[in-house]
Amino acid sequence: MNPADLTLYFALVLGIVLIPGMDMAFVVGHSLTGGLRAGLAALGGVVAGAFCHLAMGAMGLALLLQTLPGAFTIMLVAGAIYLGWLGWGLMRAEPSATQARPADGPRAHSAFFGAMLTNLLNPKAYLFSLAVLPQFVHPERGGLALQLGAIGIVTAATQIGVYGGLAWLAAGGRRRLGTADAAGLRRQRLLLRGVGLLLWVTALYTAWQAWHQAGTAALG
Repeated sequence: MNPADLTLYFALVLGIVLIPGMDMAFVVGHSLTGGLRAGLAALGGVVAGAFCHLAMGAMGLALLLQTLPGAFTIMLVAGAIYLGWLGWGLMRAEPSATQARPADGPRAHSAFFGAMLTNLLNPKAYLFSLAVLPQFVHPERGGLALQLGAIGIVTAATQIGVYGGLAWLAAGGRRRLGTADAAGLRRQRLLLRGVGLLLWVTALYTAWQAWHQAGTAALG
């Protein structure tokens, strides 16, 4: 791949990554509630999911989702339910439950796989791979694995730059709110409710997309 192709691909990916969505909400939410380590673990899950999308897009699974609107809708509904469940848990959580050290293994472990699952439940990423890969991957040039690797590196670097910066900012805000007095606990409780509400809004938007997609498929 030449530098011009990579630059254009980076511009496309940056535009997608900057749009608030499921991945951004998950990374920011875990950074606010679990600290920087949890946020970075969630970021790792998003990056791992992105590589899976590239691999599955190359294998043609994205095309399958495009030709089966029902599967697309089911994935949107599953993603909305999952985000709603996460938001409900945060809305019910108390500050004392978030005082565990951010370095705790289970928190990072669950953040990683939860973020990866959220990313894999986003059918738009598959369709993005379907639309983008044919434009930037050229089997006739040889080195298909190297071309996909370059695309994957650019994707991962963009996600790390944007989501990593947001994770760092959110974790810094969490530390500033992390006092143990009554006022600090009240601020943490409001923070939990706010993050839960953010996930609910994202879940509702995803559910609306599923409803719109189902209506479009029915009309078609």
